[in-house]
Amino acid sequence: MDVGKKWPSELREYKDPVSGAHVRQLTSYRGHSNHFYFTYPCWYDEGRKIVIASDRENRTNFFGVDLASGDLTQLTALEPCDGEVDAQSMTMNPRRAEMYFVQGKTLLALDLNTLAQRPLFTMPQGYVPEAANATADGQYVVTGYCQDLSGEIAVDLAHGYVGFREIWAAHPHCVIIRISLESGAHEVLFEDRCWLGHLNTSPTLPHIMSFCHEGPWDLIDNRIWGLNLQTRETWKIRPTAPGEMVGHEYWMDDGEHIGYHGRTANGPIYGSICYDNQDALEAPFASNSWHFHGFRRDWVVGDGDAQNAYLLLWRLRNGQYQGPKALTWHRGSFHTQRLHVHPCFSADGKQIVYTADPQGYGQVFVVDVPDWDTLPDRDSISKTAP
Repeated sequence: MDVGKKWPSELREYKDPVSGAHVRQLTSYRGHSNHFYFTYPCWYDEGRKIVIASDRENRTNFFGVDLASGDLTQLTALEPCDGEVDAQSMTMNPRRAEMYFVQGKTLLALDLNTLAQRPLFTMPQGYVPEAANATADGQYVVTGYCQDLSGEIAVDLAHGYVGFREIWAAHPHCVIIRISLESGAHEVLFEDRCWLGHLNTSPTLPHIMSFCHEGPWDLIDNRIWGLNLQTRETWKIRPTAPGEMVGHEYWMDDGEHIGYHGRTANGPIYGSICYDNQDALEAPFASNSWHFHGFRRDWVVGDGDAQNAYLLLWRLRNGQYQGPKALTWHRGSFHTQRLHVHPCFSADGKQIVYTADPQGYGQVFVVDVPDWDTLPDRDSISKTAP
């Protein structure tokens, strides 16, 4: 397999049988393909292309997909002997044509123009890598590492969250670091005897990021946390009262508000809040999805679950969420982490990218968001089929 190799388009276009929405299936190779994790959008070339991971010829690599033609360009030629590729670790620099990903214990940078790659940081012995994300000014990458407990606990988080509760209960040592893309130097920003994850930098504020206390939502002390990269100050974002749960947080495009879903004493909610805990908005919400993503505060998409295998759409009107509408019948199994649907809005809110395995292998899809009034109510259709 060669860097820069052109693969013919696998594009298939069709109307969703439930909603009539225009769907474009970007991959059909007989191996798993997946798009980026929904908190790390990987559109590039001014939104004309996206980065995906795909298993081809018995190895995992990253590919660029032209959204108009469907043509694929191979971006990497990674050797399995150099370590397992984290197929959901890709993340983009907002200021330069460069992406980042993890292979084995090493975080690497890939120039999307030249396709040259370079190592940025190798995690210390006894630790496993956490997520990486570039700062809004494009000058740094924030990443981290967590104490490796696989020698003491049966761990397989990517295939059924095996060991999830046990890792949380063990209070592993975790570290958040910042790496200079100019000098390569790294510095410790924060460390704790607590499972830290979901390292998400603000898309507009270079000195602000969020992270989470990972673990069962009903047992952790507080899910969402802020970190000031200049002062090293940390604080709770959307502090939770006893019995409350929030999570699956992500930054909205203003770089100031964070969206999330969860549950309070009054039932399921969807909400957003500024990183300084101002301007909170929460509304009752039919939270029958594994994951959610929003376009600003106006639109929310959810991915249902294996028994409710639809992309669902809500809209905010007068402080209340209307919906859900059925956008696509994705038929995803959610069987492993790579097969989670993880829907994500495009920057203009006109499209949603997702992964599903209706024919057995995970494939990448893009659906256009049609006019609200053309979509059927979820409650008006069958639970399992159109």
